[in-house]
Formats: sequence, structure tokens, C-alpha cells
Amino acid sequence: MQASFDEADGAPGSDGRPAYAEIRRWLSETPHEILKTRHAQAELLFRRTGITFGVYGDEEGAERLIPFDVVPRVLTRREWSYLERGLVQRVKALNAFLADVYGPQEAIRAGVVPADLVLLNPQYQLAVAGHRPAGDVHVHIAGIDLVRTGEDEFYVLEDNARTPSGVSYMLENREMMLRLFPELVERARVAPVETYTDLLRQTLASVAPAGREQEPGIVVLTPGPYNSAFYEHSFLADKMGVELVEGADLFVLDEVVYMRTTEGPRRVDVIYRRIDDAFLDPLAFRPDSTLGVPGLFAAYLAGNVTLANAVGNGVADDKAIYSYMPQIIRFFTGEEPILKNVPTWRGRDPAELAFILERLPELVVKEVDGSGGYGMLVGPHASKAQIAEFRDKLAAQPEKFIAQPTLSLSTCPTLRDSCIEPRHVDLRPFVLTGADGVRVVPGGLTRVALTEGSLVVNSSQGGGTKDTWVVDG
Repeated sequence: MQASFDEADGAPGSDGRPAYAEIRRWLSETPHEILKTRHAQAELLFRRTGITFGVYGDEEGAERLIPFDVVPRVLTRREWSYLERGLVQRVKALNAFLADVYGPQEAIRAGVVPADLVLLNPQYQLAVAGHRPAGDVHVHIAGIDLVRTGEDEFYVLEDNARTPSGVSYMLENREMMLRLFPELVERARVAPVETYTDLLRQTLASVAPAGREQEPGIVVLTPGPYNSAFYEHSFLADKMGVELVEGADLFVLDEVVYMRTTEGPRRVDVIYRRIDDAFLDPLAFRPDSTLGVPGLFAAYLAGNVTLANAVGNGVADDKAIYSYMPQIIRFFTGEEPILKNVPTWRGRDPAELAFILERLPELVVKEVDGSGGYGMLVGPHASKAQIAEFRDKLAAQPEKFIAQPTLSLSTCPTLRDSCIEPRHVDLRPFVLTGADGVRVVPGGLTRVALTEGSLVVNSSQGGGTKDTWVVDG
């Protein structure tokens, strides 16, 4: 791999990128021990607040902190303007694609995407074919993962259109920097992200079912406290001023959803659900689900309740579908994609499969429906045994995998025990789409691979997070 682009230093031999001037001055003026003390304070505050997550498969079942790095990641307003335009374009195309595959299927007939890849996809929900959600919005909350490889080189790594997580860490990271280094944040004139939860509530209210004259009833539906993202569910409900509910708190009568309260039933119009499709309604999907609400799906099809995100979105964030996103964007927007895809080879294509198998030690291989850094091979960092294992998997079920080049992700200065060192990062901005438009707060969740040389930034795989600043410059 080529040498990584460092977002603070810039090109070799330069005096550093201007966007990081305030950060460089701050780091030069602040003793390392002070930074470590502030880091320890942040960890204590996060633990007291309960900002933890669970790792599925952890035998001890312990709640963990996501490590927080006190050195922020900085983007200029020019860079952010470019990213924002690309994000809005991409999410509009995702919404149009979902409306099409559950409607007229023009993209399939035009050969933009293969019919079998959509219609035989495990995430394609035939039961919602022909259903138009309120405002024709399918992806109300999108998390688009971006990576950077150069001064002006950004790529979309994947689209998260089902139940993207991490926005609470974006908000709490900013709150932590304001507590620990208020003067620095003020001097840098950082664009605010604190409006996100107000915008989220506004977005959800805009897609309430038609004919509801009063303030719509909005709830956040969680699987419960044992879910790995439960902190985020409760955080967002609290910040929006809406109820956090579990399936048992809701019931359906005459295809209308109600919440049980001490004052009697209260109608629910919009559900920000953090439960997968399969568990939403035991009458429509998995009959053994105890997390959902019997009759909820019928109320949804009747247009009496809005589910955010919509049922069936999983087909849009499948990694094989991702490989067709440039064509999807051109087809539905008539524009060239602003943000590039990572070059992707599909295991389902015999010629591309042969290429993947030949170059396996050089590539990143992912399951088409994988997430969280699980089920993937990073060829340059894999053992011979791991490569052999994936070779067998590809031979057995090639359609379940895609492969990509091992990108040289950009690095950012990161606090380590003895000094400030570069570590690889990615970025997950959050895009809100309502009946009244698309909104993106300036920033996102920067995830950082804390292990030297590692490209895996996921918290479940040992990654941490940084505050993301958008500044003048």
C-alpha cells in the first residue's frame, strides 16, 4: 500500500495543513501529561453517564466504553460543503431506488441492477411492495461511511439505511470537548452539531400519517436494555423529549397503534424503531419475536403509523447493491456521482471471482450483509490460515461476498501513552430526510483505529472515536 495521507501534516515536507493550525498550536502548548489527565477525566465522565456498549458474543457480557480520543479530527468548510452535496445526492438516490424496487421497478427493467440481486435478496420484503410510506421517504436516518485517501480524495465505504448507530457518540464527543477544552473550541470557531436531535424530531414529525391535525405522537422503539446500542436509544428519546418504549408498551387496535400510559392509551403516529424488520411484528415476520408489537405491520400498511426507517430498507445497504450505486445515482438523479464508490468486485460474477481469488492476499473481502467489522478479511494483515479459510468460503458461496482494494486510509493525530501518533480514521455523517427536505449537521462520527497500522475502526473490534470539527479554512 502507498503511504497514508495525514490530515494534519499534509504532503511530505510541508508545514502542515492550515486547517490544523489551531490544533498544532494547542498541542505544542499543552503538556502531554495534561492531555492524559483530560483523557482520564473524559473516560470517568463517560462511565458515570453510562455511555457504554455491549459486544455480541462477549462471554463475560461486560459493558464497555468506546475509547474517546481528545485530539479532534478537523475538516474545512470547503471540504464539508463538498461532502454534504455528495451525501444529499446519495441519500436522495437511495430513497428513489427503494421507492422504485417496491414500486414500478424501472431500474430493474432498465438493467441498472440485476433483478435477482434485488428480488431474491434476503432483505427484500415482498410484503411492502406497492406500499408508499408517508412523504415517500424510506430512509429517514442514514449513516454514510466515508474514508479519505488524499487531499481531495473521499470514498463512500458503505451505506447504512436500516438502523444506523453512533450519533449519540457524535453528540457526546462534542459535549465532552466543550467541557474539557472550551477555549479551544471557541477559538477554532467549530460549526455546531447540537441541533441534530431537534432536526431529528422535526424530520420524524414531518412524516406523520396524513390527517393528523394535532402534534404527532413520536416514540423510540428499543429492543431493551440488553441491546448493545441501548444507551443511544435512551439518549435520543431524552434529547427529543419523546417516550422510549419497548414492544410491550405498545398495542394495536383497529390498525392504529397506541402507547400504554398511566392516563390511558395514547395514539402513536411515528415510531423511530431500533429493531430489525424480522422482529417488528410476530404476526407478520418472526412468530417467536417478543420484541415487536402484534399487528404493527398491518397498521403500517394501512398508513396509520410511520416507521423510521421504513420496512425493507436492508436491500439498499446490501454490499452487492452498493457496487451498483454509481449507476443508481445516474439513473435516478441524472447526475454524475459526487462521492466515489470504492472499486468493488462481486463474487457472483465468475470473471470477478477469479480475479478475487487470484489477488486474495491484497484485497479486503466482505460479506454482502455483514456489519460491525465482522465476517471480513483484510488480506495484507491476514494469516495464511485466514486467507485459506476465505478462499474456501468464496468457492462455496461466492455470491455472498464482495472484494475491494485495501485503501490507504488517511490518518489523524491521536493521543497515545507516550506521544501523539497518527492513526487511521473513517467518518460517518448522519443524513436526515423528511417530507420537508434533507438535512445534514456539519460533522459526524469519526472512528479511529487505535492499534498502530490497523485499518479496522469499529468499536466492536477495538476502535475509538473522535470529535469531528468543521472549521473555516
